[in-house]
Amino acid sequence: MTDDAQPRRRFLQTMAIVPASTLAIGGLTVGCTNAADGNAAKAAKPYEPTYFTKAEWAFIVAAVDHLIPADEYGPGAIVAGVPEFIDRQMETPFGHGKLWYMDGPFHTDQVPELGYQLDQNPRQVYRNGIEACDAWCVKTHGKAYAELDKALQEQILKDLQSGKIAFESVPSKTFFSFLLANTKEGFFADPIYGGNKNMVGWKMVGFPGARADFMDWVDQPNVKYPYGPVSISGEKG
Repeated sequence: MTDDAQPRRRFLQTMAIVPASTLAIGGLTVGCTNAADGNAAKAAKPYEPTYFTKAEWAFIVAAVDHLIPADEYGPGAIVAGVPEFIDRQMETPFGHGKLWYMDGPFHTDQVPELGYQLDQNPRQVYRNGIEACDAWCVKTHGKAYAELDKALQEQILKDLQSGKIAFESVPSKTFFSFLLANTKEGFFADPIYGGNKNMVGWKMVGFPGARADFMDWVDQPNVKYPYGPVSISGEKG
């Protein structure tokens, strides 16, 4: 988290962006369809979440808008479709925790080098975390998180990240870590997974996407790649 937009953009620009085909985004099976038809359908009907409730969806939208906000350097998480990406991930093997060892023993005081130690899959972490955060916000400030003013929302996210706010159902730092990691994934993953709409994340960092041929550029170090990115689906940015 940072109060300065420019360093935040520099951080995103220096992130190591892996090829879209190898990004660990939960094993979502996607068929390649005509990009123009798909974009037209999305424009005609706003996305409706399949896992998150209305209140949970409001939290996700409000929170990711702080993690990657729109500014003079480019669009943010909302325009990129990050909320849709996170919701879709909840219905994948990742969301159900099928990619991990999920038997005991479990520990709430997790040691990083031992890996994930909770008895909750990502779906449960989000559900419990959002419920706990909204309950804390109502008790402390009289309103759910999404209804609070922007400055207060920002501070609450910082307090979640530091563990200053404690929940009984799930460690607040763990909940925040899922939210932050999935927000960054949704901003940079291939658009076929719901996020990075119009490849705004790739355009910001100069990533060419799923282009297959770079032979004309391998011997030209520090030369800016002149072509826009391409999705796995064939959509061009």
